[in-house]
Amino acid sequence: MTPTRNEPQTQERSRRRRVLTALMLGNALVALDTTVIATAVSAIVEDLGGFEQFPWLFSAYLLSHAVTTPIFGKLSDTVGRKPVMLLGIGVFFLGSMLCGFAQSMTGLIAFRALQGLGAGAVQPTVLTIAGDIYTLRERPRAQGYIASVWAAASVLGPAVGGLFAEYGSWRGIFVVNVPICAVAALLLIRNFHEDGTDPRKRHRRPDVLGAALLPLGAGLLVLGLLEGGRSWAWGSTTWIAIVTIGAVCLLLFGVVEWRVRDPIMPPWILSRRTLLGTVLTSAIIGAVVTGLTSYVPLFSQSVLATTALTGGFLLTPLTLAWPLASSQSGRLYLRIGFRRTALAGTAITIVGAGLTVLFGESTAEWQIAAACFVIGAGLGFITSPTIIAAQASVEWHERGVVTSCTTFARSIGGAVGAAGFGALVAAHGGNPQSPAQLDAALHPVFVCIALAASGLIVTVSILPRHVQLTTRPHEAADGIYERTRATNARQLDRS
Repeated sequence: MTPTRNEPQTQERSRRRRVLTALMLGNALVALDTTVIATAVSAIVEDLGGFEQFPWLFSAYLLSHAVTTPIFGKLSDTVGRKPVMLLGIGVFFLGSMLCGFAQSMTGLIAFRALQGLGAGAVQPTVLTIAGDIYTLRERPRAQGYIASVWAAASVLGPAVGGLFAEYGSWRGIFVVNVPICAVAALLLIRNFHEDGTDPRKRHRRPDVLGAALLPLGAGLLVLGLLEGGRSWAWGSTTWIAIVTIGAVCLLLFGVVEWRVRDPIMPPWILSRRTLLGTVLTSAIIGAVVTGLTSYVPLFSQSVLATTALTGGFLLTPLTLAWPLASSQSGRLYLRIGFRRTALAGTAITIVGAGLTVLFGESTAEWQIAAACFVIGAGLGFITSPTIIAAQASVEWHERGVVTSCTTFARSIGGAVGAAGFGALVAAHGGNPQSPAQLDAALHPVFVCIALAASGLIVTVSILPRHVQLTTRPHEAADGIYERTRATNARQLDRS
């Protein structure tokens, strides 16, 4: 049978769907292991002991995930997306297996940190590959599918962890990652073929000093923010030493990045309006989301006397509205541009954040859910346009760095938000006993969330009115990238 003219395009679309499935599975690894462990902590502590250490199950994962993201982003620009993605999946696979066989709390914490290293490679590379293979018109829908994994994980993760802990073994929450890793890797190996690496960069001297200073400095700073007031008192000698050393390392990192030829985090990121606006916006979004996910369930359970399950499900509208809005944002930004779309999302977010300021002892559960839904919709119309604008404004060999920097900024924003909101609650009530006291202690948190959401007006406005699309990206993977580049140019001209 003679092949028709449409057969190559049909095969290409089919291959892209399989690659997208692999990206969603990769994102599922990161998303599930962020939420699944919460409901299994009691079973883990009962089996391994180490109650005083269990918070590090979360901190070790988040810490290693956050501080390695820029390094893997740079690596994906140098050696390609596929090797970095497969490396991340492999490290996550190894970490999951070791977690499943851990015999002590200390060992489990160390293996959780190994999982975080894998997540640091997987999450930004997922978004980068989506930016490589989809056009401006297609990308929001693809990112909507990828973001929907987080929505599913927020609902299924705690349930899956509880089921394993109650009816099986807590070790199953880690072993279940093994087939997901295998399927994601197999789909990538068979369907994702790239030849877009910049050959000139393969022979450049790696930024070894920057690669050492960044995780050390950011790691100590995030550690101080996450553990301040818990492992060490705010203002204690230990806490001051940790934060000071972290800040000095980051300052030295900045100096190194200005001097080296091929930096991990190039200074030009902060000199381009599109990238600066996206990075700052991501940081604020990280703080807002951390505040909501930390204190909405607490408010629901302690002030409104709901169950823990209900408190968790009240956040579901946020995680459902986010990917829905994200998938539809393309229709809007192709008509009115990236900045106006993000500003519209900012207005929606401010309305939703403003509703949280009205929370009180008489608030109904549906009102909390409605506020979360509005915020989620607004964030969906902010995140996709800003990230896509940033990716579209740089060339192939810069896209991994740019994407990882936005992910890194969101992690740092979340850590700063967690520390700031925690200190705010402590300053306005310490350990309140009654619902009224806790309501008074949490009210300043919701006010600050609303103020942070208002700050998005400033950061989004930094984006230029018209984003200049790169015209010479090093993109070529089985014909996908060349067609994507040409379609992007036409679509940007129309917007």
